[in-house]
Amino acid sequence: MSSDLTHAEIAIIGAGPAGTAAAIHLGQLGVRNTILVDRHDFPRDKTCGSGVSPKGLDILKALGVWDQILPEAYWIKGLKLVTPGGREVFLSGGDKAAAIICCRRILDHVLLKRALSLGVQFIPRFDAEALMFDGDRVAGVRSREGQMIRAKYTVVADGAHSRFTVNTKPKRLMQAIMGWWDHVPFEPNHVEMVFDRLLAPCYGWLFPESPMKVNIGICYEDPDHTKNARTLFQQFLNKHYRARLSGSVQVGEWKGHPISYSYDIGPLQSPGRLVIGEAGRMTHPATAEGIYQGMRTGMIAAETLRDVVTKSGTEQQAWNNYESRCREAFGFSFRSAKLWRRVIQSPIPDWLVGFGQRPAIKTAIGKLMAQM
Repeated sequence: MSSDLTHAEIAIIGAGPAGTAAAIHLGQLGVRNTILVDRHDFPRDKTCGSGVSPKGLDILKALGVWDQILPEAYWIKGLKLVTPGGREVFLSGGDKAAAIICCRRILDHVLLKRALSLGVQFIPRFDAEALMFDGDRVAGVRSREGQMIRAKYTVVADGAHSRFTVNTKPKRLMQAIMGWWDHVPFEPNHVEMVFDRLLAPCYGWLFPESPMKVNIGICYEDPDHTKNARTLFQQFLNKHYRARLSGSVQVGEWKGHPISYSYDIGPLQSPGRLVIGEAGRMTHPATAEGIYQGMRTGMIAAETLRDVVTKSGTEQQAWNNYESRCREAFGFSFRSAKLWRRVIQSPIPDWLVGFGQRPAIKTAIGKLMAQM
C-alpha cells in the first residue's frame, strides 16, 4: 500500500469556519477518524471583514470555543448606518444583539485547535486537486503532490472558488476589497455600513478590530468586469473617510476577494459528498456575511453524517434532510435579501432614517439589521 494513501471515515476539504465547525461537531458527537485538510498551515491570514453576528456567537458557544475567542474579540453593540442619500443614523440592537469582530487569523486557528483537541487529524499544505470516485460516488480527495485520502464520506468546504461543489449554475459573485488602518476615529463598539450609490446594491463598511485598528472595505458587483476595484475603493475612501484617515497609519496592503452567494439553497449533495458554507454559496446576499452560515452548515452536516455513520437512516434520506435543514435555516433570509437590495436603492431608507430618529423606531431597526 502506498505511503501516500490514507484512509478516513470522513474527509473535510477546507479548514475555514465551515470545515472546522463540521470537524469539531463530529468530535462532539463521537464520530471518529475524521481528516481535515487545507492548502495552508495555521495560523494564517484570511481577507475578511471578520464580523461574527449574534447568531454566530451562539454557534461559537455551542462549539466550545467561546472562552478562547472572547479575550481576542472586539464587541459590537451598535451600528452607524449611512443611506444612499447621505443620511446617518446610529442604531442599537440592545445587549442581546451584540456581535463581535475577531480577526480570522485568530478565529480560524482557535477553531482548528478545538478540532484537534477532539481527535481530528489535520493535514496542512494539502492542495486539493481532484476528488476520488468509486463509480459515481465520491470516495475521497487527491492533492497536487499525489497524496490521497480515501474516505467513506467527503465534505466540501473549500470556499468561493470551490472546484468540488455540486451546483453547476453560473455563480453570483460580489467582489470585495479592503484595507486596515490604525488611529482612525470611530464611535466605540459600533460598525459602520455605508450604502453609497457607487456600490449599489452593495455597501462599504468600517469594522473596528480593536480600540486602535479598523478595517475599511467595500463590496460591489461587476458581472461585466468593467470596474477597477482599487479605483472604486479609492473613490469611496475619498468620499467618506478622507478626513478621518488624514491622521491614520495604513497597516499592510489592500486585499481583495470574491464572495459567492445565491438566493436559493442547493443542490448541496451527491453520493458520498456534502457541500457546506461558501462552497455551497451559502453567504448572505445582502450583507455578505458568511462566518455564521459556514459554521451553521458545518454543524448540520456533522449531525447528518452522525446519522449515516450510526445507521439511523439511509444516506440519501440523510442527504435530503441536510438540504432541507439548510433551506429552513437560511431560505427565508436569503430570499428576503432580494427585497432588501431593491429597498436600499430606493428613497425608502432615507425616509425611514428621517422617521426613525425616535428611540423606539431606532431600536426596532437595529434589531432587524442584527437578525439579517
